[in-house]
Amino acid sequence: MAAPATGVDRCRRRVRVAGVVQGVGFRPFVYALARELGLSGSVGNTADGVVLEVEGALHSVDRFTVRLVSDAPALAVVEDVVAEPVPCRGGTDFVIESSRSGGGRTLVSPDVATCPDCLAELSDPADRRFGHAFISCTNCGPRFTIVRELPYDRPATTMADLPLCGRCAAEYVDPADRRFHAQTVACPDCGPTLVLHHLDERVVGDLAVTQARRLLAAGEIVAVKGLGGFHLACDATNQAAVATLRKRKDRGDKPFALMVADLETAEAITDMSADERALLGDVRRPVVLVPKRTDARLALADAVAPDSPDLGVMLAYTPLHHLLFTGGDAPQALVMTSGNLAGEPIVIDDTEARARLAGIADAWLGHDRPIQVPCDDSVVRVAGGEQLPVRRSRGYAPMPVALPVEVGPALAVGGDLKNTFCLADGRYAWLSAHVGDMDDLATLQAFEVATAQLSALTRVTPQALVADRHPSYRSSAWATRHADDRPVRTVQHHHAHIASAMAENGHDGRERVIGFAFDGTGYGDDGAVWGGEVLLADYDGYERAGHLRYAWLPGGDSGVRNPCRMALSHLLAAGVAWDPRLPCVAACSDTERRVLARQLERGLGCAPTSSMGRLFDAMSSLAGVCHRVAYEAEAAMRFEGLARAALATCGTPYAFGPDLDPSPVLASAANDVLAGVDPAVIAGRFHLAVVDLVADVAALMRQQHGLHTVAMSGGVFLNALLTALCSERLRTDGFRVLRHRLVPPSDAGLALGQIVVGARRMEDAP
Repeated sequence: MAAPATGVDRCRRRVRVAGVVQGVGFRPFVYALARELGLSGSVGNTADGVVLEVEGALHSVDRFTVRLVSDAPALAVVEDVVAEPVPCRGGTDFVIESSRSGGGRTLVSPDVATCPDCLAELSDPADRRFGHAFISCTNCGPRFTIVRELPYDRPATTMADLPLCGRCAAEYVDPADRRFHAQTVACPDCGPTLVLHHLDERVVGDLAVTQARRLLAAGEIVAVKGLGGFHLACDATNQAAVATLRKRKDRGDKPFALMVADLETAEAITDMSADERALLGDVRRPVVLVPKRTDARLALADAVAPDSPDLGVMLAYTPLHHLLFTGGDAPQALVMTSGNLAGEPIVIDDTEARARLAGIADAWLGHDRPIQVPCDDSVVRVAGGEQLPVRRSRGYAPMPVALPVEVGPALAVGGDLKNTFCLADGRYAWLSAHVGDMDDLATLQAFEVATAQLSALTRVTPQALVADRHPSYRSSAWATRHADDRPVRTVQHHHAHIASAMAENGHDGRERVIGFAFDGTGYGDDGAVWGGEVLLADYDGYERAGHLRYAWLPGGDSGVRNPCRMALSHLLAAGVAWDPRLPCVAACSDTERRVLARQLERGLGCAPTSSMGRLFDAMSSLAGVCHRVAYEAEAAMRFEGLARAALATCGTPYAFGPDLDPSPVLASAANDVLAGVDPAVIAGRFHLAVVDLVADVAALMRQQHGLHTVAMSGGVFLNALLTALCSERLRTDGFRVLRHRLVPPSDAGLALGQIVVGARRMEDAP
């Protein structure tokens, strides 16, 4: 430590640091930096962030202030630093003070994967934490999912009931130790403790992991407690085990997520790019959707992802996960799917898990560190070399999104599918972790608990609620029921989508954008099902400048579940005969076709739709790819997978007619099908046709309205191929492109758009 300064060059500053600066080793970093520079003073957590005072030589205090930002810990996000002079007090000590509660706001760190240093100790037989399933330090481990209140300190987490042993306590107060003021510090002597329940057997401690590995190797299904909830795990190479899990969970054909120990195993089963490899190894450890490897070096069970072109893969991210892959009997790949019943929230409590998952799991591997906040795994794709979020949850939530406009304190409740909600105040918006589909009581209850938890952590007390305009949305009904005397503002679905893309890209709304809102469904102003929209939009409103030509959506949800019916509806609207040689026609029975013909002729039980998502479904069935879906977007996802393979050789794209009329596309595709053209070629030509449509409409809007910015949003843009192609084409044509990289383009990002439209402070308006 340098000698303290004396004389007139001595000064003292109080510094307030805002951002993600709690639970990431920031106070130990400040302590070490101050000691290195010979400064005295103190540092402590407050509800506003970190507040510190430093005193010493003026040049040292200046260097300290600069390095406070430049040398901050890897997990820290310094949003703001405010320094002010205060009177000198003298002294030579620098101390870490007890945390102070009170008003204000700070940012909570997301949970992050186990760091390399901890992994090295985990596998070192000479280390006292060898094989300890809860090893962590200031650089890794749970954060958001264990926080009960702020400021972030051990008593404010679910570790509060696990007192430190003598050796851990010594590490906690040792400035030279990596666990100096690490709130999750633990060891085998002070917990937490693993427990395995299997039949009438209860196994505690290290033997619980050993037994869990044996059960997985034997084809059993084990519920494993993770950071944000339970997973249901089985050996991904065991055909019988995967098929059993699929049947018990009533999963249909929806792909399972996989967990592997390392990147080498991931490369053995996927054809990953460098960008996908980087995402897999990121400290947030998302599930990354990666193309299947045709020459896989590890044989997975067919039931892992039947008929899907991609695999959802993640790397082990907790010490417990790594231990499950350690040992001679350890599996090489595990199915790791959310521990819940179909449509229900993820289970986080050990006792509840044994009750709710009793019909699925054979054993339960849990522990006595409670989970405070449920948090599913995040899911991402790579589109055009950039991240495309599918589900923003563990590792990402609750990091806020910086807003380009000022909003008042408000809660946006999102939509009914893939629900997330959003709290915002000032220039920050906090999106929740994934909640789920709002179609059962358990999810609605989880939604209510989650809004209260995030409101407490962010200290946002909503003065208004914002909801979708759909008259039957459960999320909107919830907002009305819980409004009390607060206003409930509604925002049109596709306007919210475009506003979401604008907000995350920092667009201030002073210039309208050309918005392409392509999704499966959304309540339109005319009562129709919108979803293929061209909007000229800002945060104040929108003009519907164009849309796909309407076709009948027969039977509502039944039409969505049966793309062959949607194909017949589109063919009828396009004037294309139902030739029995067309796969979509052959997929429907004679009776089904007769009923459908009468239904479409009279419009009985039908709704007009302009949905691009439904057009993708129809084209998938027309090409013979998918006629009945077992899960949302199955037909479109399989169609995209085929298009990737044929894009370079598919030839001339199809062409839409005037006013976004898909009739010429359908007619050309039907002719190709009857001529025996490969479905992959049809998929490629259709994708390129949509790209041409977007580019041509954007050029027309620029010519007519002088606009130069394009925003793309809606669930169809989860199609990584389409997003990449449209972005590249539009940029080549001279447009500024606003696409999603921070929040999903689907309804999982809807609440962000709702909040900037429905809660923007009018004094901030252009």
